[in-house]
Amino acid sequence: MPLLELRNVSKSFGSLKVADAATFDLAEGEALGIIGPNGAGKSTLFNLIAGNLFPDGGTIRFAGQDVTRTVPMARCLAGIGRTFQIPQPFETLTVFENLLVAASFGSRAREAEAVDRCARILIETGLADRANWPAGRLGLLQRKRLELARALATDPKVLLLDEIAGGLTEAEGRALVDTIRRIHRRGVSIVWIEHVLHALNAVVGRLLVLNFGRVIGVGDPQTIMASRDVREIYLGIEI
Repeated sequence: MPLLELRNVSKSFGSLKVADAATFDLAEGEALGIIGPNGAGKSTLFNLIAGNLFPDGGTIRFAGQDVTRTVPMARCLAGIGRTFQIPQPFETLTVFENLLVAASFGSRAREAEAVDRCARILIETGLADRANWPAGRLGLLQRKRLELARALATDPKVLLLDEIAGGLTEAEGRALVDTIRRIHRRGVSIVWIEHVLHALNAVVGRLLVLNFGRVIGVGDPQTIMASRDVREIYLGIEI
């Protein structure tokens, strides 16, 4: 049974269709990348999975349960964690306090368990030496790491990464990808939206291509990037 299932999920804002019968599965332990041009509906798809938006039609199932109309907090508690394109930490709180808030309210952990989990995540995400810094003092790479760490603090079964490598230098991107790869290897399922294709290809086993809210193709990265439709739609190359 897939961990995450979308079946004919659709969403429109007036005449603008942002999700058009989107259908795909995510297996437990899998890493799936999502690509597509700007405006393809990638972030909208995440909002539908996380519960920030409800679809007009179709169903979303997580861990065997229908969560189509479940609110974001309930989905977070069930095991859906996410990051956002623009990190928005509690800037006056320390890095550790940011994690503790996420662990306390975004999971069912008791206080001692939450503290231990946050300490482990600080080490895993390379933030241990910034634990007592106010989040507002962090640079971009550290803010991205904190965004990742806060999502991990909710103890997710599936992690939704929304362009987390965007804006980083090549070296910073490699460092962050190494962290994400380690997280995936310990069993966390991942759905990752990204424009930095070499970052995606270092982690994911399959790519899904969106265009105007419709799934154009799903498959292994090499096959997908060799597709005529993908090259024309995503890369802007006329074949």
